[in-house]
Amino acid sequence: MMKRKFLKICVLIPSIFLFGCETNQSESIKRVAPDKDLFPSTYTIKPHKPFIITNTTILDGTGKSFKNTDLIIENGKIKAIGPDLPNSETHQIVDGSNLWVTPGLIDVHSHMGVYPAPGTSNHSDGNEMTSPVTAEVWAEHSVWPGDPQFEKALAGGVTTLLILPGSGNLIGGRGVTLKNIPSITVQGMKFPNAPYSLKMACGENPKRVYGNRNMLPSTRMGNMAGYRKAWIKAKEYKHAWDEYLADDSQIPLSDKPNRDLRLETLAGVLEGEIKVHNHCYRADEMVQMIDMSKEFGYKISAFHHTIEGYKIAPILAEEGICGVMWADWWGFKQEAFDMVRENIALTDYSGACAIIHSDDAIQVQRLNQEIAKAMSAGNRMGLNISRAHALRWVTSNAALSLGLEDKVGSIEIGKNADIVLWSGDPFSTYTKANKVWIDGTLFYDINNPDLNETADFNLGIISPGGKRP
Repeated sequence: MMKRKFLKICVLIPSIFLFGCETNQSESIKRVAPDKDLFPSTYTIKPHKPFIITNTTILDGTGKSFKNTDLIIENGKIKAIGPDLPNSETHQIVDGSNLWVTPGLIDVHSHMGVYPAPGTSNHSDGNEMTSPVTAEVWAEHSVWPGDPQFEKALAGGVTTLLILPGSGNLIGGRGVTLKNIPSITVQGMKFPNAPYSLKMACGENPKRVYGNRNMLPSTRMGNMAGYRKAWIKAKEYKHAWDEYLADDSQIPLSDKPNRDLRLETLAGVLEGEIKVHNHCYRADEMVQMIDMSKEFGYKISAFHHTIEGYKIAPILAEEGICGVMWADWWGFKQEAFDMVRENIALTDYSGACAIIHSDDAIQVQRLNQEIAKAMSAGNRMGLNISRAHALRWVTSNAALSLGLEDKVGSIEIGKNADIVLWSGDPFSTYTKANKVWIDGTLFYDINNPDLNETADFNLGIISPGGKRP
């Protein structure tokens, strides 16, 4: 560690840079990088009574299914799975006969909270379109926890959401993973210790936004140039901090690199701490983005929308990149025309990580039906996809793309008890979520409206006296 001599000076410095007081004698200087735990989660698991769901059909999210099976939940975790499990008098019994159980559904592409309802201009907080690169902005600073759309998604069995900035910029900023629970603050919804994400967008959106302003980018080649300029600066920034923080560094304290919020986020990607979620439709552009990631040494976690994912599914499998897709949306702009309904099934068949998403406040309420559509399209072409396998597209695969595969996405012993009890086969259009638990706490019960919390915004609006219908 470098040693230097200083006059005796004590300065009150914000906690993100703690260098303390220096004296005339040689002392070790503690070099501290910017704090990575800003705006920390305040979510805590609520105490709940242990319970057992008995004699039910389970799709576990890993591709397995079990009939006439029991499931024990204790202390927010999955305790046991199996037929005829013993239970104590302390266990509340939930009769699962003729019902189905799945893990909580995960939507890895949502704009709820940043584009909340009602959809007015003063609520439009998802795109900071003041520069093609706005890696410095964080979606969580726009999320309105009172968005009534969250509770609608919960009623559809969605327990975890990745909230992303919009796609108007080349690099739109950080996304945040939330637990779908009622909260006054966004920190109360933040999934503890979930990796941050970075939203990038290729194709028509950024070139249209800035081309209309006679700025770069106005073409796809302008898009690529814009990304590369940003990553070059990020590499330089990371190198400067790495040198400064090295124990054997001889750089004077006065030459500490200036903190840059934009480059700080990009450096987090280069360090592998922030996962890239990349809006991209066309196969050729996805491959170019892969090449660029190799040029600068970062990993792409997932391509979103991925209309042409079926064309490069073997490449996605080889690179370990998830394809995040719709069941059947297409044709709403030029780059979305070359779609096939078998897209998800073919991507999955090639061994790639296939995921279904909503990108829509209505569709998020029916992700179980979206999976059914995608599965049916694959089966019509002879792929013989089971319900248990297809469920992975909105559970374990989704968790993998978020870096949360060890916590959620499947019903396995020791994992978080994010559980949905369905009224029947979840792949049926007639099925509804009867109960939804998050970390073992019941947050939604179709038969107990008084349990289902509603946003303050709804009070006095949804029915006379503010009571739920």
